[in-house]
Amino acid sequence: MGGGPALQAAVHALRRGRIVAVKGVGGFHLLVDARNEAAVQRLRARKHREEKPFAVLFPTLASVLRVCEVSPLEARLLRSPEAPIVLLHRRPAANIPSGSALASSVAPGNPCLGILLPGNPLQHLLMAALQSPVVCTSGNVSDEPICIDECDALERLGGIADWFLVHNRPIVRPVDDSLVRVLLDREMVLRRARGYAPLPITLAADSLHHLTTPILAVGAHLKNSVALAAHGQVFLSQHIGDLTTEPACRAFRRVIEDLTGLYAARPGTVVSDLHPDYFSTQFALDYYSVRQIGVQHHAAHVLSCLMENEIHPPALGIAWDGTGLGTDGTVWGGEFFLITDHACERVAHLRPFRLPGGDRAAQEPRRAALGLLYECMGDAVFARPNPALAPAFSAIELAALRTMLQRRVNSPLTSSMGRLFDAVAALTGGRTQRQYEGQAAMELEFALAGVVTEAAYSFPLLHRPPALQLDWEPMIEEMLTDVQAAVPRGLIAAKFHNALAEGLVAVARHFGQPRVVLSGGCFQNRYLTERVVTALRRAQFQPFWHQRVPTNDGGLALGQVAAVLRQPQLTIRHP
Repeated sequence: MGGGPALQAAVHALRRGRIVAVKGVGGFHLLVDARNEAAVQRLRARKHREEKPFAVLFPTLASVLRVCEVSPLEARLLRSPEAPIVLLHRRPAANIPSGSALASSVAPGNPCLGILLPGNPLQHLLMAALQSPVVCTSGNVSDEPICIDECDALERLGGIADWFLVHNRPIVRPVDDSLVRVLLDREMVLRRARGYAPLPITLAADSLHHLTTPILAVGAHLKNSVALAAHGQVFLSQHIGDLTTEPACRAFRRVIEDLTGLYAARPGTVVSDLHPDYFSTQFALDYYSVRQIGVQHHAAHVLSCLMENEIHPPALGIAWDGTGLGTDGTVWGGEFFLITDHACERVAHLRPFRLPGGDRAAQEPRRAALGLLYECMGDAVFARPNPALAPAFSAIELAALRTMLQRRVNSPLTSSMGRLFDAVAALTGGRTQRQYEGQAAMELEFALAGVVTEAAYSFPLLHRPPALQLDWEPMIEEMLTDVQAAVPRGLIAAKFHNALAEGLVAVARHFGQPRVVLSGGCFQNRYLTERVVTALRRAQFQPFWHQRVPTNDGGLALGQVAAVLRQPQLTIRHP
């Protein structure tokens, strides 16, 4: 079946609740009726994507307006040539016309929706015929690259899709949809892919004389993208994804081959993260006979923001995210760097606490919460278990975790802001185990809806040589008092976010650098970023944040390039 009959068959299948795999310009998408709860649940089960939100493809902007609030800038982004997924706020349920409501499982518990409009001819034809919204998610199994040809799609998507709608134009390389949101009246790219990559970043004149041979930066382990510095520019690749499966690692190698081949550049330097277990780091160590450089994860974050905004040192760099290996062997993630012409020095950080179970704590906020309380209370935390945490653990689990913490076995120290978010989420009655990265922190942000307050918990800056520390213990004590008094979770969340902003400004005041750059996954949080930027401006600082380069690990490769281009002047050091 071909032509019009094939299109009509796909439309008929979608109306009957079937899952249709559609070939696009950068790979396959999986489509299903976004108003059909049973169909969306079936897609989740087959794709092994339990709760992570789905994007929704709408036929027209007018149809989007029935469901979401859309600003002029958001409308322009939706209709732009890049055609990204745009994060929009939902309208209140009472304001959505009858028949326009989406299935609850499209984005469970999420006040936002990822929305896109037709961006290629087949999507235009399909949506013109269908005239109703469909879930539009990448044609892959979770954690694998998107399918790009019919044979691959039939093999990998055969257990997910009921129907396939294809065309005869080959796809050379997989490219996902880009993801953006509007923050502080500016576009912020959260996933840089179709339409945005590999658009170059032109190097400043003072960096060009250091680019004697091409530089390949291989990025991070999660949300991976790579960067190539050559011909006076830095080319940041499309989003590759998490390097946790063999298909993803093959896609990573292919992108590097394509990028270096496309720009006829043989790297003379390969730069990677310091973490020895990252696939990207291991790849870099085996890459030809070239100079190999490791750059600390969070230093790369702040340097990425510095380069994107064309800022020259000095500046104060702030990296708040999940986890990254520090130069002292601990797990960093709540870091402040003083950036000068000659150094990127860690000068302050979040007070450390232990993560029982190591990497498991990233999947289980309950573990971060337990480690936080243990730092405050020691063994007493097991004698008087926190009411929010007690049901989250069995007696056997608590005994094992107690031993880990007491003996400091598989319980690394962390200064991670992302793990602090997780701990607070668990302690305030939120999620104790997550289904996808950032879920607990996102739900804490969602709790802020409708809350307006200037109140903040205590978050003092302490002089603990060799670096300053922001101490979360008074904040946690005040927060637990509020939890016990049944203070609404939204107000607790607001006081927590406000405290973070005040603590950040206190560090900025201490060092007095007029320019402050913000990077790391925590700054995807709209409330936090807007609060921080407003507070910094009120205190007469000039804040900079990411816009066209992801603030998450998707922008890390650019910072790795920036670190190398500042060599030999720049060294990454800590006290």
